[in-house]
Amino acid sequence: MIDTSDFRNGMHIILDRDIYTIVEFQHVKPGKGGAFVRTRLKKLTTGQALEKTFRAGEKMEQAMVERTKMVYLYRQGDEYVLMDQESYEQIPISIAMLGDQAKYLKEEMELTVLTGDGVMLGVEAPTFVELEVVETDPTFKGDTVSGGGKPAKLETGAIINVPFFVEVGDVVKVDTRTDSYLERVKK
Repeated sequence: MIDTSDFRNGMHIILDRDIYTIVEFQHVKPGKGGAFVRTRLKKLTTGQALEKTFRAGEKMEQAMVERTKMVYLYRQGDEYVLMDQESYEQIPISIAMLGDQAKYLKEEMELTVLTGDGVMLGVEAPTFVELEVVETDPTFKGDTVSGGGKPAKLETGAIINVPFFVEVGDVVKVDTRTDSYLERVKK
């Protein structure tokens, strides 16, 4: 059993018989009333996000989850095929298990597969990926004065918002947790 003071980002807890990952947490001690912990959780099996508030010191069960590195090989219909790097065993997983992270998958990308009691619970894509921009609007003189950005389609099909100076052929670094542009990668 753990309590709210043990919370760490990436920790897995059991809540209502499901396993959740703590994405973000914040201890709050208001001037009046008891302290509490505000969390943002992600359900491992479906990727569903949940915001939940716990009383400070509330106890819960920690989930034991094993992490295994695998490589994404290819897409086959409604499944993605991953390969275990140690045993070379190929494992098909459903699109639903990857959720929104699937839009950043590129062949030969290393993924982390989460298992508990021998059952696959979820798949984590890398937090940061570098992808090439294949389609975006051209930049016109004066666009940068107003700030903001423009949509850009990446080589995997994902669409993110990028600054005006990014052009087709540029490689950009993307945070897969927030779907946000971080920087342009120099070649």
